[in-house]
Amino acid sequence: PSLFQALHQLYYDPNIENKNLAQKWLMQAQVSPQAWHFSWLLLHMDKVPEIQYFGASALHIKISRYWNDIPADQYESLKSQLFTHITRFASGSKIVLTRLCVALASLALSMMPDAWPCAVADMVRMFQAEDSNVDGRARCLALLELLTVLPEEFQTSRLPQYRKGQVRSVLAQECSSVFPLLEQLLQQQDSPGFIKQKVLKCFSSWVQLEIPLMDCENLIQAAFTSLQDPELFDTAVEAVVNAISQPDAQRYVNTLLKLIPPVLGLQEQLRQAVQSGDMETSHGICRIAVALGENHSRALLDQVEHWQSFLALVNMIMFCTGIPGHYPVNETTSSLTLTFWYTLQDDILSFEPDKQAVYQQVYRPVYFQLVDVLLHKAQFPSDEEYGFWSSDEKEQFRIYRVDISDTLMYVYEMLGAELLSSLYDKLGRLLTNTEQPSTWQHTEALLYGFQSIAETIDVNYSDVVPGLIGLIPRISISNVQLADTVMFTIGSLSEWLADHPVMINNVLPLVLQALGNPELSISSVSTLKKICRECKYDLPPYAANIVAVSQEVLMKQIHKTSQCMWLMQALGFLLSALQVEEILKNLHSLITPYIQQLEKLADETPNPSNRLAIIHILGLLSNLFTTLDISHHDDDHESTEVKKLPVQQGPNPVVVVLQQVFQLIQKVLSKWLNDAQVVESVCAIFEKSVKTLLDDFAPMVPQLCEMLGQMYSTIPQVSAIELTRQLVHIFAHEPAHFPPIKALFMLVTSVTLTLFQQGPRDHPDIVDSFMQLLAQ
Repeated sequence: PSLFQALHQLYYDPNIENKNLAQKWLMQAQVSPQAWHFSWLLLHMDKVPEIQYFGASALHIKISRYWNDIPADQYESLKSQLFTHITRFASGSKIVLTRLCVALASLALSMMPDAWPCAVADMVRMFQAEDSNVDGRARCLALLELLTVLPEEFQTSRLPQYRKGQVRSVLAQECSSVFPLLEQLLQQQDSPGFIKQKVLKCFSSWVQLEIPLMDCENLIQAAFTSLQDPELFDTAVEAVVNAISQPDAQRYVNTLLKLIPPVLGLQEQLRQAVQSGDMETSHGICRIAVALGENHSRALLDQVEHWQSFLALVNMIMFCTGIPGHYPVNETTSSLTLTFWYTLQDDILSFEPDKQAVYQQVYRPVYFQLVDVLLHKAQFPSDEEYGFWSSDEKEQFRIYRVDISDTLMYVYEMLGAELLSSLYDKLGRLLTNTEQPSTWQHTEALLYGFQSIAETIDVNYSDVVPGLIGLIPRISISNVQLADTVMFTIGSLSEWLADHPVMINNVLPLVLQALGNPELSISSVSTLKKICRECKYDLPPYAANIVAVSQEVLMKQIHKTSQCMWLMQALGFLLSALQVEEILKNLHSLITPYIQQLEKLADETPNPSNRLAIIHILGLLSNLFTTLDISHHDDDHESTEVKKLPVQQGPNPVVVVLQQVFQLIQKVLSKWLNDAQVVESVCAIFEKSVKTLLDDFAPMVPQLCEMLGQMYSTIPQVSAIELTRQLVHIFAHEPAHFPPIKALFMLVTSVTLTLFQQGPRDHPDIVDSFMQLLAQ
């Protein structure tokens, strides 16, 4: 096809096949030797912009990727042709002009510094020369476009590393040809807005070349002035932020100090923006304050004699953190500030002791104020307002609260135990103040703060936890968010409860009551699981009650599948600490209803709904057996050594149950052997039990090996190999139990090899698992 036909197809043909073919052909054309010739033809003024654009792009590709194909004696003519075309397109199509500028920029980068010593100065001079045909403003815009794309083209260019360093330093020197021009254009009274906008973009592009901050000073100040002009505001923000944020800037401390007053000078504009609900302006000003504070806190803290002006900047950022309104509906600014507080704290704590002590005195009150501000921001809106939020807004708010929680946990390193005491005092005053009943939002936020810290920091030494546990039952729980936070707070204190078991009864009834509420499913079940895991040796007096409530909620199907699984894990932990006959009695009452259901399901003809029911019941059993461990392989708490129960005689309760249900499981398998998920669920029961019981599992080995062998011979599945691998891993050194495992291994190997002869490609998952088995 001819070039024009192909371009026509690419842009106008509705058929996607044709478009793709045209695009492929054109991409080959662009890199062909003919491209030099046809590119200029396509740039004729009588062509449509799409065709001209293709010509300009082809030129850029040839120059940037095939530079070595161009003979040196053609550099000059190429350069002058590009200048001519850029001048010609200065009043023409914007997209074509930009591509031509990018092509000339690429040419300049390849020729610098030897073949074209003062490239940037030349560009400025060429466009400032009088050319009667082209309007001055259009020439000015074309020059600004060229100067803007030059650093961008440098960032993405394919220059070899040594050339990149060389060209970067040449460009940085050449900024002396660019910046005075930009300053002049910004300061001229008659410069129109669109020119100033382009100037600020051009400056933004140049500062990324690591130009010394002091050389940028005048333009940064001019950009600050432009912040007063609504039309230039966004571009000016980008320019200031880019200039302040370049990594090299911290070397120029005097310039940084000079920037603090203009940043502080934006506070009035910020307040007005907040009052009038102008989120764009408050967001932009906040970005500038944070850029200066976050990138340079260390350098500015080092200037001890200027501590007051830096403190003023910190307070301005505090105002941005506490900006009025609810995130993300009325404001989106406060989240920008959170990392600043991490940085400031790290920098303060990195000073030597004397300097650190001085700054601790100044900044501890600031960080206590920060905690108040963050907990205020973490508060939920009124129920009515929250009802209008979209699910996306609610999710953003949830993530924002997690960020606040992480920040509070970090701040704890600075404020220590005093932080917990202050939260406890506030909560105590709130809950005991009968004059002014508090909102649930206020109580919830304080508890959330407490939980954020207790979740990750060891609060065992804290003298306020007993008081907190005493306060929790006094909270009148009126809504789901508060109830959730109460649950998570109790969960975060489970390790503390293990060391202070007399307090368990203060909170356990609340948790058991919450289990019956589907809206509190995640928080109540995860809290019960934590308590059962951490406090199991102190729970026998409450075991009957916990099991009864759990059975009731399981039977009523209050919880979704994954919470049911967690609940079974909780019961596994709980039962582990009981006497064997107690365990068996509880297992019997807990499991019998499910076994009866499973017997019924095993008799039915397989269909999708009974498939899900079977997988659910098998899942419940395997989760229970994951944590039911009477020999306490998992206990890593040294203190629990004392509480260990006498080693039981006779078979392990899990083995007793497995032997009772073994035939039923075989029956289920025989009907569902084709279904990978059911097979996987069956294997999971044994796999979890083997992992937990280790040697105690031995009595089950012969019958399990026989069943696995039959399964795998009929329909080879990955889950059977995985379970074989577990058995090999645990019993390899036990001569008494190894013969059936060895026989199983031989069988799995021979079946798998037969499968491989038919073609291993169809079974990549089996190949993978089998290789792992061999590696075992």
